[in-house]
This record gives sequence, structure tokens and C-alpha cells, in this order.
Amino acid sequence: MEKKNVIKEKSFEFAVEIVYLYKVLAEKREFVLSRQLLRSGTSIGANVREAEQAESKADFVHKLSISLKEANETEYWLDLLYETKFLNEIEFLNIKAKNIEILKLLISIINTSKSK
Repeated sequence: MEKKNVIKEKSFEFAVEIVYLYKVLAEKREFVLSRQLLRSGTSIGANVREAEQAESKADFVHKLSISLKEANETEYWLDLLYETKFLNEIEFLNIKAKNIEILKLLISIINTSKSK
């Protein structure tokens, strides 16, 4: 399986987990940070999907670079939610590991695309 299919699948699965996490956080009456997490965490996959229809290699790299920025922002919100005790250690480590995997995939795809 090529990397762009892997990133497509992983970013979608991650978005689903983010939506579920958002629901859990809403039950804990946390609304502000969780909305930011929902926005950035689901935007990763949306931009990956946009990259599939890129008009050029530069456009492809640009869309994936936006995904990378969103993944980096998502990491910030996850760290903040953990440090403020809205996420327990198990929840945090699980979702953060998936986010880091997506970050690494995006960096790899972007670097490979730029070097071709």
C-alpha cells in the first residue's frame, strides 16, 4: 500500500477518534479546548483528501503542509487537555501516539514529494 493511501486511512480513523473524544470531553463539560481539538483533529484528514485532487505537485505539497500544521496544532491541544487533567494518561498516550504517527507520515510524504 502506498503512503498516500495509508495517510488517508490513518487520518480518517484519527478524525473518528477525535469526534469520540470530543463527545467524552463534552460530558466532562469542557467545551472550549475540545472544540479547538475537534476542528484541528478533523482538518488533518480533510486536507489529505483535498491533496488527492491537487492540481500540481506544488498544490499537493501545500495541502499536505496544511495537514501537517493541523496535526501539530492538534498535538498542542492534546498536551493542554492532558496537563489540565481533562485527559487521563491512557487516553492521552493512545491518541498522542496516533497523532505522532500521522505527523511522521506527513513529513515523509512531503519531503519525498519535494525531492522528486
